[in-house]
Amino acid sequence: MTKRTLKDLSHHVSQCVECGLAESRTQVVFGSGNPNADYFFIGEGPGAKEDLEGEPFIGRSGKLLSRLIGEELKIDRSQCYIANVVKCRPPNNRNPKSIEISTCKPYLDEQIQLVNPVVIIPLGNFASRLLLNTKEGITNLRGERYSYKQHYLVPTFHPAAALRGNPDALKNMRLDFQLAYSIVSGNLK
Repeated sequence: MTKRTLKDLSHHVSQCVECGLAESRTQVVFGSGNPNADYFFIGEGPGAKEDLEGEPFIGRSGKLLSRLIGEELKIDRSQCYIANVVKCRPPNNRNPKSIEISTCKPYLDEQIQLVNPVVIIPLGNFASRLLLNTKEGITNLRGERYSYKQHYLVPTFHPAAALRGNPDALKNMRLDFQLAYSIVSGNLK
């Protein structure tokens, strides 16, 4: 049996109507970036701009994410892979419901398997809690590396937290990106 590619999976997901998010989306926001990336970023779900454009993290949060990737990982955003827990925008940017998360989780799992990154960086509570199967908040989870299947996982704040004025979010994001960089570059002590 031939292994499905990211392109095949993206086409499959673009047809998904398994949960109520399909009714209000403009389009599925599957993911973007290097299919052989060392770094795999995971957000919560698409915002309004992402829903219109079909690409994750292209608004204000995306601009900050791109800047931090360049400054702390020393690569261009295009060399990473970026996706979300849910592939369709929740109405009015509400939190994704459990059924929506569980419907999209197999797609995210397959994306991770196909990209096979060294480090997964969940951005914020939703992605971190989902992958670590915990109710613990990002403030307590961040700053550490975890094992996730055959990958390392380095949770950090969502860029929106830094944009909303959380004074420690940006500083801690930088530290977490540096931890991810040290893992990928083999410099972790």
